[in-house]
Amino acid sequence: MVPPPTTEMLVVFAVTVAALLLFLTELVSPDVTALGVLVSLVVLEPWTEVDANTAILGFASSATITIMAMYMLSEGVQRTGIVDQLGAFLRRVTHGDEKRVLAATVGTTGPLAGIVNNTPVVAVFIPMITDLAEDSHLSPSKLLLPLSYAAMLGGTLTLIGTATNIVASDLASDLIEGRSGIGMFELTPLGIVVLIVGSAYLLTVAPRLIPERIEAVLDITDTYEVSDYLAQVRVRETSSLAGQRLDDAFRELGRDLDALQLIRDDEVFITPKTDREILPGDVLTLRANLQEINRFAEEYDLRQLPREEVTGDSLSAHWIRGELVEVVLPPSSGFDGETLRELSFRERFDATVMAIRRGSSVFHEQLADKTLEAGDTLLLYCRSEAVSLLEADGDMVITRSAGEDGQRELPELSVKTPIAISIMLWVVLAAAFTRLPIVITALAGVVAMVVTDCLDTSDAYDAVSWDVIFLLAGILPLSTALQETEAAQYLADLVVSSAATTVPVLGLVALFYLLTSLLANVITPVASVALMIPVAVGTAQQLPGTVDPFSFVLACTFAGSTAFMTPIGYQTNLMVYGPGGYKFTDYLRVGGPLQLLLLVVTTLGIGVLWPPVG
Repeated sequence: MVPPPTTEMLVVFAVTVAALLLFLTELVSPDVTALGVLVSLVVLEPWTEVDANTAILGFASSATITIMAMYMLSEGVQRTGIVDQLGAFLRRVTHGDEKRVLAATVGTTGPLAGIVNNTPVVAVFIPMITDLAEDSHLSPSKLLLPLSYAAMLGGTLTLIGTATNIVASDLASDLIEGRSGIGMFELTPLGIVVLIVGSAYLLTVAPRLIPERIEAVLDITDTYEVSDYLAQVRVRETSSLAGQRLDDAFRELGRDLDALQLIRDDEVFITPKTDREILPGDVLTLRANLQEINRFAEEYDLRQLPREEVTGDSLSAHWIRGELVEVVLPPSSGFDGETLRELSFRERFDATVMAIRRGSSVFHEQLADKTLEAGDTLLLYCRSEAVSLLEADGDMVITRSAGEDGQRELPELSVKTPIAISIMLWVVLAAAFTRLPIVITALAGVVAMVVTDCLDTSDAYDAVSWDVIFLLAGILPLSTALQETEAAQYLADLVVSSAATTVPVLGLVALFYLLTSLLANVITPVASVALMIPVAVGTAQQLPGTVDPFSFVLACTFAGSTAFMTPIGYQTNLMVYGPGGYKFTDYLRVGGPLQLLLLVVTTLGIGVLWPPVG
């Protein structure tokens, strides 16, 4: 019989439940929720036993610093252009064959994500995969979800594959006597099995389950269904627009209508930033619904050109120097919760937003006042020179660009490529085969990247997903509170008392895998691992006989990388949500069976490689 919980335990449970509810509802961002948890624990110190000094230790933990350093190292490798070149190589070898394209996507992404942080890998691969889909006349929906899942599977290969692995290593060192954490390649044997089984599923079963949410089309305007929102009008002699500067005239209209081009004889001028004066005979390319265009043409005495069809080719032909660009807002985007009007987006980036895709929904009207969300994809039209502004902004990731030749220009390999790759390999091997901890080798690698000019300091800081860092630093004190108040031990006692006599030890390992993976789908994997590992270790230590708690740690660790069932569970899932046009249920349909499959495979693998009972 488990005694009733103490007041201290109840207070910590209340903070935990409040945090879970905020994670689920996203009333505030997860990193803000985590910081709120940190503050609450200190305010409630008499019951939580977490003082101010203990609370801020999360910012100095080896896991937090290692993850920060790995973001920087991944950026250094990415800037060499080697990942982009790999995409070009895959385009050549797949020859447009559907099975080859899918195999290349899965077979490349998984192993690469074991060494380089999987989030930037997916960010770089999305445009490459989209191009491969176009070349092969495939729907990008068929490839982008496997891309995200393969990156997640690859994260199980090494200690540095995902942030959850590093957090688990830190917790294992704190909670299990005599263990210094998880070795660099300690996860690799089971990680290889997980990657092989998961890849086989993605290559055989998943294609039958993934719907074609976006049709296999070549024109990007068809992908966003904007053809009915594009038209051309000619300026008559009697039009009141004649004689006005283009940008000034349309800024003062107050309509849900944008001018994309001004065409004069054989010249095309791209808005918004042009000081050209509108003259009689000019042709204007407009973005608006047809009713708005009709009213506009009638009011300003413009002749509509019904026979003229505006397509992606006509907007981005090489002699125009205009580009259609698709961008996705990553989970860390500062645009989340803002509107285009509030951001002054058109003026700031010299680009016009033509449509916004959110999952399978596409919005064409009242775009300026549409509240943006992480995972949204935006179709933009801009001058070729403005693309660099978009690429330099960390709040957007370019996933598709149709310019002069319809393809993104690939960066050439940097002369620093061998240096950057050598530094990354040294970090991995030094952590694996010397007594230096991963946090020191990772920091040494960052120093080497900066000193050798593979990465400058501003780029290094920009590469870090600071929301993840603050999330981790804020949630770790809650893990401490669960331990210090023995709340984790209380939960472990409940598990043991209710299941120890009826469920075998390996079954309990599977139970913690299941609970952690389900939790990771609705909050973040980092938070789920930080909350579940103390309870899992406590359960193992309470079981009769000799039970290895490390087996339970591994179950939670691998489960943290299998948040396949929702777009919000893992940030790479959210990154492909818009470009793939997916619905929320697509993740459940495709990811649910995969998650159950890996539950069985991982549990059996742990039983063979790290038997919980000696």
